[in-house]
Amino acid sequence: MSEIKVLLADDHAIVMEGLEVILSSDEQVQVVGTAANGEEVLAFVAANEVDMVILDINMPVMDGITCARKLKKKYPALKIIILTMFAQKSFVDEILKIGIDGCLLKNNTGKELIGAINRVMSGQPYYDRLREFKSDEEIKQHKLSAREIDVIRLMAEGLTSTEIGEKLFISDLTVQTHRRNLMRKLDMNKGVQVVQYAKENGLI
Repeated sequence: MSEIKVLLADDHAIVMEGLEVILSSDEQVQVVGTAANGEEVLAFVAANEVDMVILDINMPVMDGITCARKLKKKYPALKIIILTMFAQKSFVDEILKIGIDGCLLKNNTGKELIGAINRVMSGQPYYDRLREFKSDEEIKQHKLSAREIDVIRLMAEGLTSTEIGEKLFISDLTVQTHRRNLMRKLDMNKGVQVVQYAKENGLI
């Protein structure tokens, strides 16, 4: 069996590096390139041989959904797996409409990603964790406060808890409490997941 040529697209370098490490452990997968946004993906696919594109949903310049739509229109045989930080059912509806081959939560990548690649390349879709995806109504029920949104906005700028406290004129301890409450409300365990959620849902 020939190597599966994969293009990775994510605007977070640390995520990209992690995915490359995971995929390099499989002899059948070859990472032929990386991209930080949808426009870079389109340019790379136009100039190189690619079997599959693994796309993050939230990227600057051109997001993953828009990019996938353009790719499927121009290269219908190209396989696409979407990665998302937050499981939202409305994403799934759009993904299925476009004809994307698979969807994984970022916190489920690893061995599961290798399995997803192999299944998709065999002609079968990969949507094994749809039950984990939340409806828009469930998302609304999180009811984040204005102050919590302020904290997320500053987290997205890369500020520390101390720096956020100085900006908002609150204590470091209060900022840390807001962070814990956000992760509890959203059922997440990392600040980067909270920020990604806020971006994907138009909160910041």
